[in-house]
Amino acid sequence: MDDAAVLGPTRVIDGQLRIECLGYWVKCYDVPEDTLSAKKRLIEALTRRLFNHVEHGLNIPGERLDAARAAYEGEPDPQRRRVKGAMLAGALFNRATDIFTKLVEIQALGVTIAPDNALMRECGDHLQEALVLGKQVLHRSGDEGIDELWGEPLKAFAFPLEEFYRSRYVKIATTMRDIDRIRDELIGTFEGTAMFAGIASVARDLAKAARTKTETLRTDPDVFDVWTSFVVAAEQLCHFQPHLSADPSEEERDRAALGVQLVCQARDLVSYITRARVPMPKSTNELIERLHAYRGARPREARSSVLS
Repeated sequence: MDDAAVLGPTRVIDGQLRIECLGYWVKCYDVPEDTLSAKKRLIEALTRRLFNHVEHGLNIPGERLDAARAAYEGEPDPQRRRVKGAMLAGALFNRATDIFTKLVEIQALGVTIAPDNALMRECGDHLQEALVLGKQVLHRSGDEGIDELWGEPLKAFAFPLEEFYRSRYVKIATTMRDIDRIRDELIGTFEGTAMFAGIASVARDLAKAARTKTETLRTDPDVFDVWTSFVVAAEQLCHFQPHLSADPSEEERDRAALGVQLVCQARDLVSYITRARVPMPKSTNELIERLHAYRGARPREARSSVLS
C-alpha cells in the first residue's frame, strides 16, 4: 500500500493532533530525532512486541544464531523445518539488535558510524533474512501468520523515522477498518433476533474501545483508561447472555450456545488484532464465513460451521 496515497491531512481534534487515513482520524505522536540511538530503542520495542504476539519458543538469543541456523539447515521434515526456521528468525532479530546496540555504544564514544559500515550492512541482512523466514511464523493463537510485524524492525532500520511513523498510521487505520468490519458482521448476524437483543450496543462499545486502544501507545498517559475500557468492553461482550424462552427447546438452546461461541470468537479476534495493531485478514475472513453460515443454517449445520 502506498502510504502517500492514503494518508490525508492532519487536524487538531479535541486538542489532539490527528491524521486522516481511510476515513479514520488517527492519533499522531511526535517523531523522535532520527538517530542511531532512537532507532535502537524503536527496534528493541518492535522486537519485544513481535515476540509477544507470535508462537512460543522463538526468542532465541543472538549468540545462538549459528546453532539455530545449523538446526534449520539440517532439518529434512517440512513441519519441523518450519518451526526451526521460525526459531532462526528469532535469533536473527536478536543478533541484529545486539549489533545495533554495540554500534550505538561506539557512536556514544564519538566514533562516526556510516550507513555503509560493515556491521550496519550485517544488521540489515539479518533483519531481511528474518523477514523472509517470518512469513511462515504463526500468531500465538495458531490461526495465521502476522508477517507484517516481522517487517517493521527492518523498516525502522532502513528508512527515516518519520517515514516509519507514517506507515504505522496506515497500519493502524487498516486495523481499525477490520475491527469495524467484524463489528458490522456481528451486528448483521445477531441484530433483530430476540435471543440476542441488545448485543449490537455491546459490540459497538468493544469496537470503539478497540479502535482507541489500537492508536494509543503504551507510553501515552491515557493508556491506563484506554486499556481498562478495552478489557471491560471485551469482557462484557463475551459475558452476554442470550434471552431464551421460558421453556426453550433443544434447538433453541443449541442456537444460543453456538451464537455465544461465535461472539466469543469475534471478541478474541478483535483482541488479537487490537493488541498486534495489524490486520489478520485470513482469520477475519474465516470468522465472517462462520457468521454467514450461522445466519441461515439449521442448528446442526451451524454447529459444524462454527467448530470448523
